[in-house]
Amino acid sequence: MKIRDRIIEFRRVPAGELQPNPRNWRTHPKAQQEALRGVLAEIGYAGAVLAFKTPEGGLMLIDGHLRAETTPEALIPTLVTDLTPEEANLLLASYDPLAAMAEADKGKLDALLKDVQTGSESLQEMLAELAKESGLYATPEITEDEIPEPPVDPVTKAGDLWVMPTGLTQCPKCKKIHNLK
Repeated sequence: MKIRDRIIEFRRVPAGELQPNPRNWRTHPKAQQEALRGVLAEIGYAGAVLAFKTPEGGLMLIDGHLRAETTPEALIPTLVTDLTPEEANLLLASYDPLAAMAEADKGKLDALLKDVQTGSESLQEMLAELAKESGLYATPEITEDEIPEPPVDPVTKAGDLWVMPTGLTQCPKCKKIHNLK
């Protein structure tokens, strides 16, 4: 199979000059917006948005709408393609779903999440949700009667969580009981 390279140029483009694709079918909930702000604040741009040249000579987004919306005054790394509008539609329809088909290797994800640190509450929430959705750190169903009292002298401290002798942990911020095993 011969594969064509459709990237014709890399440039830094003012986000406000990138045209949002009117056929973009992805929406961005508040939690995603806040998590992206957290990544941009802590890391900055580490990837390019994807665009194609319109017949009028502008650049229309295929991927990266939220990044462009979040930082409208910034110069954004942009990969410019030679795709036709029809090809751009195909990519717009398939780009995210193809990525979503990937499966999580629980062992690698667990090891990665144990090494990741962030000061962003939104990113912490997103990563906790990722772990939960991947089946890591399952929280057992605990009734109010079963919640143990926090120990006076916790055995160990793991991040912000106090690890109790029962193996459960209690978050000092949300006071929820978690089982991190």
